[in-house]
Amino acid sequence: MATPVKVAHFVLCTSDIDKLAEWYCSVLNAQVVHRNKKIAFATFDDEHHRVAFVDRGFEKDPDSERNGVDHVAFTYARLEDLLSNYVRLRDEGILPERTINHGMTTSMYYRDPDGNRIELQVENFTDPQDGIDFMNGPVFEANPIGVLFDADELVDRFEAGVPLEQLVRQGST
Repeated sequence: MATPVKVAHFVLCTSDIDKLAEWYCSVLNAQVVHRNKKIAFATFDDEHHRVAFVDRGFEKDPDSERNGVDHVAFTYARLEDLLSNYVRLRDEGILPERTINHGMTTSMYYRDPDGNRIELQVENFTDPQDGIDFMNGPVFEANPIGVLFDADELVDRFEAGVPLEQLVRQGST
């Protein structure tokens, strides 16, 4: 059974992105790698982002009026690992609430029994700088959230032997 290889990042909802980003960047000695009015991404190492800050007015979830942790992300080593874990969880009756290709990651979001959200993901680029470059390019600027995909369809395409580059390309599913 595949397990995550690292904790990738966490995302905080806030009513003051600038203040929170400045505080975390100071505390973690990080820098913002992408910022717009809805979201900011920061990193302190070679990862494209380790923490993100979302304007709580952007997402209209039931808890959109509270600040705090939106989700914590865990990275798998390979797409095959993420997909086999998806199938295992699906067969246990645990389904993601959202599956989305963010461009730099292919991600599946789940809620635990207490309602906390986790993201299980795989990196779409082998070089972290390519992820940062993508985040600062026109596709991400136009849509910093990403493109929804059908997890079962992605599993079928993977099992059919579709090349990895096609499977993780944003909008390919």
